[in-house]
Amino acid sequence: MRPVDLIPEEERIGGVRPLRSGPTAYIVVGALVAALLGITALVTTSNRISDLKAESTQLEADIASTEAKAQELQAYVAFQSVREQRVATVTSLADSRFDWERVMRELALILPDDVLISSLTASASPGVAPAGAASVSLRSSIPGPALEINGCAKGHEGVAGFIQAIKDIDGVTRIAVPSSSQGEEQAAESGSASGSESTSSVKSSACGGAKVSASFQMVVAFDAAAIPAASVEATPEIASSSPESEVVPAE
Repeated sequence: MRPVDLIPEEERIGGVRPLRSGPTAYIVVGALVAALLGITALVTTSNRISDLKAESTQLEADIASTEAKAQELQAYVAFQSVREQRVATVTSLADSRFDWERVMRELALILPDDVLISSLTASASPGVAPAGAASVSLRSSIPGPALEINGCAKGHEGVAGFIQAIKDIDGVTRIAVPSSSQGEEQAAESGSASGSESTSSVKSSACGGAKVSASFQMVVAFDAAAIPAASVEATPEIASSSPESEVVPAE
């Protein structure tokens, strides 16, 4: 006889109970897991956005603070710029400074007794001559410091002796004599002198009425001296402007 188990299958020990709910339970669990993941992602994204907004706000505050500090320091920047400009100006002036006091002292020492100076102009560049000062045409051809001298001497020999004496001034590089007029020539041109008066001497109003026989113009150049930054650009060497002009290099 074949044995028959009368215990229901769902109550048998060790048996597999059949599913009563089917696949619905798995679907519900999957939906819950998906919802949980979505909520987690949403919360994480929201927190990230909040952090970024807070960081952006902090950065904007830092930028505003930095700009305020920069505005406060702008005055110091302007002061530094002014300081640099003034230092550059003072440096340029110091580099281009010329010892006119020494030149005048040496000129007084070497001035011959037979030479009278009616006007003398000392300038660091052609464009800085004082108002009303007597000028010599060749001065514009010298970019650096120079002396412009108008005077009188006893003949051309006196003018030549004065040129030789000026060479002893320290720093002299060139001496230009655009004009040197003898007394007899002046008398002949003006028609105001005759006979022995024209051959001896002529009174020169430019030299205070002193009895001299020649008047001259002269430019003494100091080419080795520094040229001020605002001066004109260098120009060619002095050239004679007339047949009477003479350029003498200093030894």
